[in-house]
Parts: sequence; structure tokens; C-alpha cells
Amino acid sequence: MAGVRDLVVREMQSADLGTRINYFHDATDEHLRMMGVDRALLPSKEVWRTRIEEDFARPIRERAGYALVWELDGCMVGFSATDQIEFGKQAFMHLHILRPEERHAGLGAEFVKLSASVFFRVLEIERLFCEPNALNVAPNRTLQRAGFRYLFSHETIPGPINFRQVTTRWVLERPG
Repeated sequence: MAGVRDLVVREMQSADLGTRINYFHDATDEHLRMMGVDRALLPSKEVWRTRIEEDFARPIRERAGYALVWELDGCMVGFSATDQIEFGKQAFMHLHILRPEERHAGLGAEFVKLSASVFFRVLEIERLFCEPNALNVAPNRTLQRAGFRYLFSHETIPGPINFRQVTTRWVLERPG
């Protein structure tokens, strides 16, 4: 059938880590700023890989993070990672499309929906949060289209690679 695209969400593997890490290290300063990321706070590629691989080696219930790869027609186009995981309760999700030419194609909401379903099942959570930079319009629109509910905006430092910024917090409740 013409026009049908094959969207696949799968667990991130060790072989995918280079792409994930390079996404940040190779990003333009403008893109990092839009995401609220401070290049000076990025760990070296080697340190970052070691940290993630050590986390991958733990049972899922003990991990600091859990990540998924987004594939379109057999090619990796993005990924979604969780952190601040409270197994059985909640987690915070991050979403990334790898290449600028693949952003704004309208597939982000579908990938987010598929990812949320996996996060709810694997992490056994009741709530999934996402807190993008308030000035980064694309993920905020994507979350709304994917069924997330806006909670509030506030100034914060969302994570260890971020600078102080205004973020918008969104939530998706586990379907009943």
C-alpha cells in the first residue's frame, strides 16, 4: 500500500549508544540551546558510553534510565529515554529526532505514543512526564498531539547536562 510507513519502537541496545551519544556531541550549538543543553556539561563520549553500559547491565528495576530507539522503514530516526524512574510509579521521558530533515515530519507524536505504551508496560509506571524547554515548540506540540496533559511551566535545571531554563511539564496517565 503506497504511503504506508513502518514505524518501529524497540529497546535501545549497546550498538545504538554511539548514535545516541553522537547526537549530542555532534549537534549544533543552536540545537543544543533549543534543547536546553550546555555543551560544557556533556560528559566525554567514552565516559558517557561507560555510564550507560553500566546502567544497561543492571536489571531494569534497578536502572537509572531506560531507552528506546525509533525506526522508520528500517532506519533509526530517533530515540526516547527515561530517567528519574520510580519503578511502578513514574518516570520522565526525553524525545529526540536525529536529523534536522526528519524533524517536523509529523511522526513524533506517533513515536511518542508507541514509546509511552512500552514505558508503561516495561517500567510498570502509572504516570509518564516530559519536561522540554518551554521555548522549544516542536516537542511541546508533539506531546500535546500525543495526548499528554500540560501541568505547568517553571524555571529549573532539568538534568546534569542542562542549564537553568523555563520548562513545561506534561503528563500522560496510564490508560485504565
